[in-house]
Amino acid sequence: MGAIDLHVHSNRSDGTFSPRELVDYALQKGLKAMALTDHDTIEGIDEIIAYAKDKPIEIIPGIEYSTEYQGRDVHIVGLFIDHKSPVFLKYLARFQKSRDDRNHKLCANLQAAGIDITYESLMAAFPDAVVTRAHYAKYLLDKGCVKSRKEAFDRYLGDHTPYFVHREKITPEEVIEVTRQAGGVPVLAHPTLYQLGREQLETLIATLKKAGLMGMETIYSTYTEGETRRMKALAKQYELLESGGTDFHGENKPGLDLASGYGRLYVDEMILDGLKRARETKILFTDLDDTLLTDDKGISDKTRGKILQMLAAGHHFVLASGRPINSILAVLERLDLARDADGKAGGVYATAYNGAMLYDCIKQEPIEGYTIALKTSQRLFDMAAARGLHIQTYTDTHIVSIAEDKELEFYTKSVVLPHIVSTRPEEVLPHAPYKLIAIDLEERERLEAFREEIEASDIGDEIICAFSNDRYLEFYNRGAGKGNALVKLCKALNLLVANAVAVGDEENDISMIKAAGIGVAMVNGNSVLRECADYVTQNDNNHDGIVEVIDKFIL
Repeated sequence: MGAIDLHVHSNRSDGTFSPRELVDYALQKGLKAMALTDHDTIEGIDEIIAYAKDKPIEIIPGIEYSTEYQGRDVHIVGLFIDHKSPVFLKYLARFQKSRDDRNHKLCANLQAAGIDITYESLMAAFPDAVVTRAHYAKYLLDKGCVKSRKEAFDRYLGDHTPYFVHREKITPEEVIEVTRQAGGVPVLAHPTLYQLGREQLETLIATLKKAGLMGMETIYSTYTEGETRRMKALAKQYELLESGGTDFHGENKPGLDLASGYGRLYVDEMILDGLKRARETKILFTDLDDTLLTDDKGISDKTRGKILQMLAAGHHFVLASGRPINSILAVLERLDLARDADGKAGGVYATAYNGAMLYDCIKQEPIEGYTIALKTSQRLFDMAAARGLHIQTYTDTHIVSIAEDKELEFYTKSVVLPHIVSTRPEEVLPHAPYKLIAIDLEERERLEAFREEIEASDIGDEIICAFSNDRYLEFYNRGAGKGNALVKLCKALNLLVANAVAVGDEENDISMIKAAGIGVAMVNGNSVLRECADYVTQNDNNHDGIVEVIDKFIL
């Protein structure tokens, strides 16, 4: 293995080496790979990739965004970005306009302080660069306005000087999302530089992890050995990928060298391998009934073998069902799809209750959950009772049914759980439920009328109403839903939504189909769902349709 550097700047922002010079110097230093991460610009990416094309070094296209978090400047590095992605370019234009607006105002402030500077003269001095405060400092030094870069920052450019102008507030959450949409890996840059206390830093990392942060710099030029150990521990604690680099700027950071920082830094190529695996790993979300399962609620040996092959290759498998979690786990146990680490198979998850619970089937613990308030649940029971409709919800272990009727009997033939009969769920449930379901075995129109009544009521804004088949109308938190669950689970697992494949057959699968990088409808599925899909299978749920999907999009 060799050395890499995943945080490098060129003269397209505030470095002093051109992209070509960086390649030559990196080769001289023996680097195997290097990421160009200029501040808020990609102007050097095409040049550096073209120049390095036939040379023994890998170039990772990147960027370093400047964002604001609770009044502090926080930087996010985007690695492996598709720098020609329309969504990325549109967002980048906003960044650049924000910087230009700031530069106009800062030049005016410096003029008012008696300094001979104009926006035009500043741009002419640095024609190919995204101008940062480092450029202002050089300009002032060259003009004889200050005697050192330090004086420039202390008197004119520091955050607390009367002349400094803050840019438009752009949050780290925003740039994390746009980086992921552009196929990149968002990384928290140099966390120790933000002068946050231990608790504050953990709050920042936890907040950004939830927003989709995939990595953090655990190796950096200014870290002490203790700081490096702590950053590695935090990355492990929050299940973030490791990254690292020198933050090389050439002459603008004297004494800091490419590849080695201040002399002791070393970033191993294994770190790059970890980042690549995260970008290449795929995840399959599949509905259960009439999608994965045959009409007799099983799967063929061929389908089971293909799923195990997918898991053995390092990809992930998710059962995305409206069923309660205990029912999903019973299916997994019966099909022998989830195993512990010793069983050599992992990466099995569930999104239960129509995405209201995200669950790690290997660790056997919830990841995240969204419930319906007990008061709202009772209202739904009361409204269903007034219409003479069957309705039910769930404890952790039981169905709570409004009556012991033919609908309950029908439901428990496929979802084998014990039940409690009660018209007062708020008195029976130990906590707010994840989902409720109304059932009518004969007239879908009655369920449709019930949905219209609920959506027009004062609780309509709290919940989503969706059919999982012609007999079942389901209710769940607006933060839930299979589509939201797909996005949230991908973020939790450091995976890109673009690498998610989702398969379903009914209305409650539509949000999942639309959210995934590739949305697949079973040929036996709902006609509306098929119109939303990127692909419709040739084989139905009784003839290994999931095998077709895995072969085409996963393996």
